[in-house]
Amino acid sequence: VQLQASGGGLVQAGGSLRLSCAASGRAFSTYAMGWFRQAPGKEREFVAFVTWSGYRIYYANSVKGRFTVSRDNAKNTVYLQMNSLKPEDTAVYYCAAGMTDTPFGRYDYWGQGTLVTVSS
Repeated sequence: VQLQASGGGLVQAGGSLRLSCAASGRAFSTYAMGWFRQAPGKEREFVAFVTWSGYRIYYANSVKGRFTVSRDNAKNTVYLQMNSLKPEDTAVYYCAAGMTDTPFGRYDYWGQGTLVTVSS
């Protein structure tokens, strides 16, 4: 599985962005998908997770109520809708795929990342 993240950019605080992660390969629908982010000088952190079926979804507390993760298995794509963005959301966002049913399981494939910058 190859992952291509896109949709990042510069947005003012309070604005919205939608990230996409397009996957190649027919096995996409069998993988759980996670979104992670890494801010400058900080470690990578978990953002959101969705199981292969879309039945279970988890969010980091810092984004709960503002971000929404979804997937379209017919399009081999997972999305991260980000609303009410804050400057502290500034980071490179990565998508990842794994055969796991928990957000902190093993991820076998990672996208290249897309930069989100939120200005104050």
